[in-house]
This record gives sequence, C-alpha cells and structure tokens, in this order.
Amino acid sequence: MSNNRSFKTYVFNRFYNDFHEAINIFISQNRDSLDIESWHVDQIDETYLDDINIKHIYINDLPGMKVAFDVLIEAIFEIHEIDRRHDKYDEVSNWFKISCIADLETGLDDFSIEYVEIYSHKEKQLKPLSDTLVPIIKKEELEKVAVDFLKIYYPEALKEPTYINPDDLAERMGLSVELRHITPDFSTFGQIFFVDTKTSYYDKELSDYKAINVTAGTVFVDPDAFFLRNLGSVNNTIVHECVHWHLHRKAFQLERLYNKNATQIQCQVVGGVKDSAIQSSTDFMEWHANALAPRIQMPFYQTKIKAAEFIRKYLKQNPEAKVIDIMENVIDEVSYFFMVSRLAAKIRMIDIGYEEAIGTFTYIDGKYVKPHTFKKGSIKKNQTFSISEVDAIIQSSINPSLKRKLESGNYIFVDSHFCINHPKYVQYDMWGQASLTDYARYNMHECCLVFDIVFNKPVGKFNEDFYYKCILFKDATSDIIFEARFSDSSINDNIDAQAQAIMAYSKDIANVLQSMPGNFPGALVYLMNWRDITVEGLAEKTFLDPRTIQRLRNDQTNKTTIETIIAVCIALQLPPPISNRLIDLSTCSLGVGEEHMAYHCLLTSYYTRPIIDCNSLLTNMNLKPLTKEK
Repeated sequence: MSNNRSFKTYVFNRFYNDFHEAINIFISQNRDSLDIESWHVDQIDETYLDDINIKHIYINDLPGMKVAFDVLIEAIFEIHEIDRRHDKYDEVSNWFKISCIADLETGLDDFSIEYVEIYSHKEKQLKPLSDTLVPIIKKEELEKVAVDFLKIYYPEALKEPTYINPDDLAERMGLSVELRHITPDFSTFGQIFFVDTKTSYYDKELSDYKAINVTAGTVFVDPDAFFLRNLGSVNNTIVHECVHWHLHRKAFQLERLYNKNATQIQCQVVGGVKDSAIQSSTDFMEWHANALAPRIQMPFYQTKIKAAEFIRKYLKQNPEAKVIDIMENVIDEVSYFFMVSRLAAKIRMIDIGYEEAIGTFTYIDGKYVKPHTFKKGSIKKNQTFSISEVDAIIQSSINPSLKRKLESGNYIFVDSHFCINHPKYVQYDMWGQASLTDYARYNMHECCLVFDIVFNKPVGKFNEDFYYKCILFKDATSDIIFEARFSDSSINDNIDAQAQAIMAYSKDIANVLQSMPGNFPGALVYLMNWRDITVEGLAEKTFLDPRTIQRLRNDQTNKTTIETIIAVCIALQLPPPISNRLIDLSTCSLGVGEEHMAYHCLLTSYYTRPIIDCNSLLTNMNLKPLTKEK
C-alpha cells in the first residue's frame, strides 16, 4: 500500500463539479444571509461563483463501508449591486461546509450531498477517520476500542475470563485462515487479502513461489511461526490480521480507488508493515494491530481478575514470598490460560498495573537475570537498569560522567547492573562470586545506575513503544538490536549521593593507600597480607605460576605485562583507587586501545569476579585472555 493516498484530494478532484454547483446554488439562494463585508457593495443583487478551493475534510466512520464527510471549501465569487447609473461589484470569499455521504463498496458511485451551510465551527465526530481513512485512535482509547471489538465478535469474553479461539474469531468475522509459507526467510508472518485475487505463496518443496487463487477475507499465516516462535505468537498473528480487517478495510478501499491492483496487507515479523514509511498511514495501521491484538486476547478487567487469582494461589503456597518472587509463575499462568506468548502476557501484566512484571524473564548476554523491581515512575519507558557486558565496557570507557563514578570504587558491575558496592546491595558466595541481594533486586531505583535505550536503526514513531517493550521485556530469543547509553538523568545523581553516603569502607581504602609502601614489590606484599592470601593462593586465582608471584614480590626491576598486573589486581579484588595505585608503582601502564578500554572496565566494575569470568568476557569480545587457564 502507498503511504500518501488522500481522500480529500480524491473526492475534490472527482466531485469538483458537484461541489461547485452546490456552492453556486447556495449563494444564489441565500445571498441575503451571506456574512460578507464589502467597501463597494451595500446590497447584494447578484452573485457569480468564480472558483472553489478545498481547505479541509472531516471524515466520520459509518457502519459497513459507508463514510460521512464534511468538506470545508473556500469559495471565491463576485457580488454585484445594480442601480440605475452603474453596476457596483466586489470579489469576496467565504468558507462553506458541504456534508456528504458515500459508500466505498461502490467506489463512491452513490456519492450524495446532504446539505450546504456557511462554515462556523468544527462538529465533534463520533468515529473520526484520517485523510487516509485510517481510524483516529488515541493511546488512552485502545482499551475501549478492544472492548467494542469484542462486543461485536466475541461478547462472552467480556463476561468472564475466556480463551479467545482465533480460528473461531476469524470464522465469526467471515474470514478463513490458511497456513502458507509466505516468504522463504519468514520475514512476513501474516497476510490478509481484501479482494478476490490471484496471488502466490512460497512452496518449500519446490523452493519457488506457486500461484493460487484466494477470496476476499483470506488470511495467510506462515506455518514456520509454530516452530520458530510459539502457538501464542500464531494466535496473536491471526487476531492481528482480524484487526486489520475490522479497522482498515476503508483505508484499503481508498488505495483501490487509486490503484486497482492493490489486494493485500503484509505484516513483517519485526512488527511493522512491509515497506512502511515513518509516520505513514501504514504505521498507524500496524500500531493499531500490534496494540489491539493483545488487548483483545486479554481484555483488561478479565485479565486483572485472572491475574489476581493466580497471585493469590502462589502467595498462599508461599506466604513469605513477595509479588516479584512469584510474578514469573503468574505470567506463565496468564500466558497458558489466554494462549498467548510469554512476552505478550508479561507486557499485558504491565498494562493492567503490575510493574513487578517488568523485571521478570530478562535475558542479557544469553544469561538469565533474576527478577527485580523498582519504585513506580522512577525511570522512563526508554530507560533501563539492565545492560549487556559490551555496553558496560563501552560506556565505562567513553562516558566521562560514568567513568568518574566507577573510578570512585562505589560501584561494581553485577548481574547485568552497575550497582552500589555495599553489603546492603551486593553479596558474595563461598567461592567469592558476587550477586545482588534480595533487597537490591526489590529496590533497583535505590542502588543501580540508569541507562537510556538507543536504537541502532530507525524504527518509526509509531513502532517505538513496541520496540521499547520488546527491549525492556527482552527474552532469550529477542533479536532487536539496541544500545544502552549512560543517562544524565537525576536518578543517577540521587543514586550517586546514596552511594557516597553509605560507603563506609571508603575510610579503609584511604588507610590502605596511605599505608602502602612506595614500591611495587612492597605494595604487593602489603596488599596480599591485607587480603590474607598466600603466594600459592594468589597463583591459583590468577592462573599464574607461583614463581611469577614470587618474582613480583621480590624484584623491583622485574618486567612483566599489564595483563599480569591486572590479573593480580582482580584476584585480590582491589577497589579501583588501590588497583590504580598498584599499576602506577609497576613498570606498566594503561593505554587507550580497545584492549586497554576493556581492562579499565574490568578494574572498575568486574574486580569482584573470578579471573575465569574476566577471561570469558575478553574472549567474547575477540580479545586475548589475561592469563591462560591451567
């Protein structure tokens, strides 16, 4: 479909003569009531219409394929006053409203003008359409539109929580669903045909497209959706196409008035309409389908009733648990009951007021992130507490504000978050592995830094909300590419103040720095004693030979590598100010290359991790490990 079809332009060009004649008759019959100011004519005896220009059009949706529309026209005409001696005249203009009605099913052949009047004010439209005949729906109206849809096609779903069978829904709407491979690469998951036509589908056995005749109201769903996605996504696809049929047939008929070859709407897997442009009518239509399909499958109040039932069930089983602890079970129950995807159920739980669902089922760097929650309203929709290791390294290297915070030693990178390094928020197991405390997971706004989400490619104004949700509720299979950038928002300043206020161990760091000898061997011996670790113990943690540790302890002139020094700093879990001091005392230094940027991040945010984790991070970035594992 084209993105710039104009109903206003079409009707004005096609019915120009009708409008001209209607205005001409009106001003001739109502010349005494025309609201006109003229310096030359006092009494209007005659009028002559010169030209008309369309200024605007207000379109109202009617049942079936009918539309009512008010055309605002500026008429330019002459007025004459005739007396015995001479003819006085003037050229004037006035705005008129022509109210019309027509049926798109007939191609507007039954067009008729209901009445003409002088334009005074815009009247409220009950069901407004845009100039491209796409329904004008505000975000706050989506729930009502979904309810109205169900009242027509599936009213029982509004009486009590009910699974909406998409095949049954399609049948009630007069649609037929067929499983067809639409494209060889599964780039198009759904397709709906608005007219009888000859089309083609992809035949996997032939590895080529095959022609087929389809009737209006046929929906193609790619069967690969069952295997590459899940049943919930397939159900959503069918409902998605049903929304297109219900809301967008008139927009499609307008396209047909311009282009008789138009037959279908194709919907891409990524959530946009194929070949759509930013802020186009197709963007609106896909936003409608994306937003309304889950609201139809999971009606607001009925979903709230069912979710509350599941929450009571799991809290009864585990009275000591918090809602965040059972939310993943609740989401899975909602997903299974309404037969939708886990992602759709998770997003819907947010819609109905359960913000605890935001921090559930999150996967970053292929790893599961434990459920977490935060104070309502503490971050915007385009912000997140959770980021990948690569973004952590890049942002800690290139963002001066974040770099200063990390160099203070107040934060470490743990469980995909930059968190305040304090026992209240970070705990260690018997092997020295760091993780967030339960308190930190329940209060992310208090202890973790915030990052802004930036897309790596344009997604269109109307797809932004869809993509933000896919990222904030990112699951293991999500392939949407984005970048997390450190935010300059006030919440990070507040967290910084919190960090500085509670960092009691900062005095210990200051004492260590003051007590460290001014040479590398002496400083290393002092720090090993401070951490109560032997030569053999440090060698084991670093994967270095004990003789290498002994040389570092004894020989001031011993030349070594920056990788060895960093491995020692991490094995000793030295806070950034102390590791920086030890490096300064060595014969090595940190540069600005890619490897050294990664080393800097390890020293500021990963220094509580074992060497094996740090080496894994480096190899994932195609960099050499610090030391070789034995």
